[in-house]
Amino acid sequence: MLAFYTDLSVRLRQNEKGATAVEYGIMVALIAVVIIIAVTMLGGSLNAMFKAVECQVGGGTWAATEATATAAASGTCTR
Repeated sequence: MLAFYTDLSVRLRQNEKGATAVEYGIMVALIAVVIIIAVTMLGGSLNAMFKAVECQVGGGTWAATEATATAAASGTCTR
């Protein structure tokens, strides 16, 4: 009986490495999902902001327009 218990405890200790790898894999997948969601939500507004900065650096004036349901605020550049 002692041999069975010892063998079982050795097997359980060895299987922890696989479980840890699976846990790390799940954590990496969740972090990737959060990053994808954040980039998707902020993508449109960041694009509009970079266009405004590009316009102003080029010497133009940025006129923002209202945000639509499908995209973040956009605008036009007059130089």
